[in-house]
Amino acid sequence: MADAVAAAVLLVPGVAGLHPGAFGEAATHLPGRTVPGVQLRTGGTTVHVVLEWGAPARTTAERVRQAVIGLTHGPVDVVVADVALPGDTVKSRES
Repeated sequence: MADAVAAAVLLVPGVAGLHPGAFGEAATHLPGRTVPGVQLRTGGTTVHVVLEWGAPARTTAERVRQAVIGLTHGPVDVVVADVALPGDTVKSRES
């Protein structure tokens, strides 16, 4: 499910990528790999994103929420963790 959430988020206009958190805590840890920026919990899902420069934060966060809500159970929280500068390439799905 973490991979599906990550893929859906990366398709949202205005999202430059997923953010793993300052210490990698904003991630789903799977055997042998990590899906950064997606936290799946029993009580809901949190997605940490990097916005593209100039993307409206509130609108983009709502688009992310709508993209994820049908894939998971419970509430979806969106954290805007960073903003990419023009020309930055950030998108990441797993590490």
